[in-house]
This record gives sequence, C-alpha cells and structure tokens, in this order.
Amino acid sequence: MAGEWKRVRLGQVGTVVTGRTPPGTLAEYFGDEMPFVTPSDMDGRRAMGQTARSLSSKGIDTLKRAVVPHGVAVSCIGWQMGKAVLIDRPSATNQQINTLVPAPDLADDLFIYYSLASHRDAIFRLGAGGSRTPILNKSGFEAFEIILPPLAEQEAIAAMLGALDDKIELNRRMNATLEAMARALFQSWFVDFDPVRAKLDGREPDGLDKTTAALFPSTFQDSSLGPVPRGWEVKRIEEVVEGVYDGPHATPATSDTGPIFLGIGNLTGTALDLSDIRHINEDEWARWTKRVTPKAGDIVFSYEATLGFFAIIPPNIRCCLGRRLALVRPLERDGFPHFWFQQFVSMPFQQFLDQHTIQGATVNRIPLIAFPGYPVLNPPTELKAAFERYAEPFWQCIHSNQAESRTLATLRDTLLPKLLSGQLQPSRS
Repeated sequence: MAGEWKRVRLGQVGTVVTGRTPPGTLAEYFGDEMPFVTPSDMDGRRAMGQTARSLSSKGIDTLKRAVVPHGVAVSCIGWQMGKAVLIDRPSATNQQINTLVPAPDLADDLFIYYSLASHRDAIFRLGAGGSRTPILNKSGFEAFEIILPPLAEQEAIAAMLGALDDKIELNRRMNATLEAMARALFQSWFVDFDPVRAKLDGREPDGLDKTTAALFPSTFQDSSLGPVPRGWEVKRIEEVVEGVYDGPHATPATSDTGPIFLGIGNLTGTALDLSDIRHINEDEWARWTKRVTPKAGDIVFSYEATLGFFAIIPPNIRCCLGRRLALVRPLERDGFPHFWFQQFVSMPFQQFLDQHTIQGATVNRIPLIAFPGYPVLNPPTELKAAFERYAEPFWQCIHSNQAESRTLATLRDTLLPKLLSGQLQPSRS
C-alpha cells in the first residue's frame, strides 16, 4: 500500500457545519441567491442539483454561520439518515444535515463523498441506536471514523470512481433529452391537438407523413375534459388497464445482490432511475411479488408522500414494488405503454391529480381506491399505435442507457470498498 493510510475522525479532516432553517416561514428569507439543501434534495446523484428552495439575501445573512463554501452534506436525522451529496458551490442546509468541509491539504471532497456514501448504513445504525427518531448529532458525526489515504491517492481513487459516475450522469442527461422529445410529441398530438387545429385551418399538419396525418380529424367535439378531437373518447382508467396494484405496506430485508427493490427514490418524475438501487434475496422477492410481479411496459407511480411520479418498467429487470408505490398495467389487447405513460405525466392529468390529492396529517396521498375511476383521453387505436411507432425508438435508447448505467453502478459499487480499503490500487498517469 503506497503511502500511509490512517484511520481518522471526520472532525480531524475538516470543519463540520450543522445546518439551520430560517425562523418562521416568512417568504422574505427565500429567493434565488443561494441553494438551500434539505434531505429531499438528495436524490441519489453524486452532486447537488437544483434544490427545491433557495435563499434570499436576507436568508443568507440570517444563516451566514451555517453557509458552507463546498463539502459533503450528510442527512443526520430521520429515516433518510446517511444520504450524502457533494456540495460544489456555496450553499446553506437545514438542521437535518451536517456538512463536512474538508481541509484542502488533507482531503479531497470527492473522495470524502465516496467514503461517506459507502458508510451510509453504518451512519444510519450509529444514529438509530436507542432512539425512536434516528439522529446523529454534530459531535457524533465528527467522531465517525473513516480510512484516509494520502491526498494524491485520494484524488486517484476519486478520479476512477468519478469517471464511472460521470458516464452515469451523461446517460441521465441524454435520457432527459430523449424523454423531452417524446413528451413534446405527445403534447403536440394529444394535449395541444396541433394536427387537428392545422386541418381546421386548412393546413397540412407539420412533420407528419400523409398516412399519419390522415388519422387526425379536422373538427372538435365537447367532452367531460373539454373540447377534444371528434371521435376521441374519454374513459375511466379502469377501462384501459388490466389493473392497478399497490406494493406491500412494509420494507423487506435487503441484500447485496438479487432482484431490485424499487423505492420512491428510484422515481424522479422521468425515466426510472436505477443508478442507486437496493436488492432483495430470492425468498423475499417471491414473497413481495405474490400480488403482482412488475414486467416490462408496466407503469409504476408514487401515490403517497412524493406524489405523482410515473415511470415505465424497462425490459430485462426483475424487481418488486416498495412502500408507497403502485403499478398500472395497460390492457394486453391494447398495450401502448408509452402513450399511457405520457398521458399520466402530462400537465392535464398531473393537475387533475393535484386537485384530487388527499391532504393528510403527516403525508399527502393519491387515493388508490378512486384512481381507477379517474378520466383519461382515449384516441382511436390507430393513433395510439402511430404514437408508439414514433416514441418507441426514443425509449429503446433510454432503456439501453439505463442498462449501461446499471452495469456502471454495479462496477462502481464493487470497486468502492476495494479502493477505499486499499485492497485495490488505482492506476495513476
């Protein structure tokens, strides 16, 4: 092992800053001057993305002792405890987060991120002991120990792991672009009704071959959803799907390998995110899939807490539903999963969900008992088939990128403990 590797406490590596929340809920503390990070902003990605809220100048001044220039933020309260994210720009966090700001001559930020991310379960166990609400205070966090190589080796390890995550992030961005293209097509055809309006104005629909253009009518009719193209129907969800199934109301024991256990964190509002996953063993999987076994083309969604996120189950994965997730299976004789997925994530349906959400004492939820009766727009079969032909190539590429990202994430997670322990030495050019 090159150089000296030391076991150190986090407090010896840099400065630990515990976050704060502005007093009260005054709007004047929030604006667009600085990210305000909460555990819900930690979505499994390595670096912090767009946060749900940002601080105003007054908010920054109020929390100035809790502002960090950079570092690694770790959730230290509640059942999300142990989640880590790289802070790459000046930010403030709430009181549920401790942030380590590494001393630049001692530690590399990215190495510390990977080290703490690999210790997520250990951090959770440390905070969960003897407490109804898991909590790891600042002193406990400062006392947590990691193995620290010399700085040059930290940078080499971080570079190797970072290259894998860079490709995973690139795949995620590519998928976001592909999804946006499919979403724009759906919006044009089935929300804005552009081809119908073009015909109504005596114009040829833009970008469509004659066969596809002929599938669109040239007039509208009234419906319960407002004006829709003539001949299109409004149906209840239960009329167009085989069924709606929810997952078990419990959490299974996880394992290092095996089928994937889907959680709310795997739903990001776009494609299913499988870069950060948990596994269950075969016995647990068999027990968890007694009611329904997810298959390719099924549409999974979150119905409690984090609401209304939908995703298509990709091909060639074995998985089960976690808590607060449900599954919609389009009818075998109809199918068209990409059409139905786009309808569920479209603005009109999402607004309908918002209007029919039940406000709970602790979490909000979509009432699954009512969900099958919700209205959806049902165009003629030929039009749904035409949309599938246009959209399927986008999703084939999306699923291919997802599969590659799963492989890269598995490689990263295999290398991580070997690199962090010194068992495997990274090459340095």
